[in-house]
Amino acid sequence: MELPTLEELPEGYRSGFVAVLGKPNVGKSTLINAFVGQKIAIISPKPQTTRRRLRGILTLPQAQIIFVDTPGIHFPKHKLGEYMVETATRALKGIDLALFMVDVSQPPTGEDEEIARLLREYRPAPVILVLNKVDLLRPEREEAHREAYLALGEFREWLFLSATRGDNRERLLELIIEYLPLGPQYYPPDQVTDQEVRFMAAELIREQALEFLHQEVPHSVAVVVEEFQERREDLTYISATIYVEKKSQKGIVLGQGGKTVKRIGTAARKEIEALLGKRVYLELWVKVSKKWRRDEGALRRLGYVLPKKK
Repeated sequence: MELPTLEELPEGYRSGFVAVLGKPNVGKSTLINAFVGQKIAIISPKPQTTRRRLRGILTLPQAQIIFVDTPGIHFPKHKLGEYMVETATRALKGIDLALFMVDVSQPPTGEDEEIARLLREYRPAPVILVLNKVDLLRPEREEAHREAYLALGEFREWLFLSATRGDNRERLLELIIEYLPLGPQYYPPDQVTDQEVRFMAAELIREQALEFLHQEVPHSVAVVVEEFQERREDLTYISATIYVEKKSQKGIVLGQGGKTVKRIGTAARKEIEALLGKRVYLELWVKVSKKWRRDEGALRRLGYVLPKKK
């Protein structure tokens, strides 16, 4: 589909790139999924769910917003963590607006302070402070928590939000559009993400692994789609490998008699079928890649590769 020219767009049309930053599990992916109207980023109550930079595209009559979902910024303990923080930091370059998203139900942590420091250092664009999870905020703590977050930096705007319930979501959208520059459409109006379907299928499998696995095991999981073939017009065949770091973790993922991996596969298949709009035959395999989160070579093989700095 050809993109419309500036002359074909309404006068005053706005567009731009909006980075959504925050520590793990503050609701970044939930907000972007809500704005674009479908799941493009997996979500989980477990921290550090998002590992790569994703783009969610919202096209409106008056604007096109390209949301940049980033991994949660945290203090890394291994090479994967370093990759995630570097990915999030690089997202600050070339953006038109930054949303600093926090969990206002809790006071600021060292990770929040580190993100505020990065925003001061890079000064990427105007910053809006998004005080999310207001539905969990106890009224007697509202003022103290709000003032503590406002003290972290200089923000053009701030507002309370509940990404899940929808409180103030429309007001945030209005603010975002106000701060975007005049510009063209960068993507076709019906496109909602820049991610390949193959990658999204792998992420949906990992999402279900996060759902069914516990303790440290979910964080040791990586998923690679080995085959992705349209066998018939109404059927897609997918073969994927779930990688873990230890032999004991492989046993946990498989479960007794393969029950756990079957549950992961059944739930993931339903999500992928909803994404593709057709039947899916999904085969899952489980393999060990020792200490892959700490091994740069293994990270590259599993797709965690940063583009070279320009």
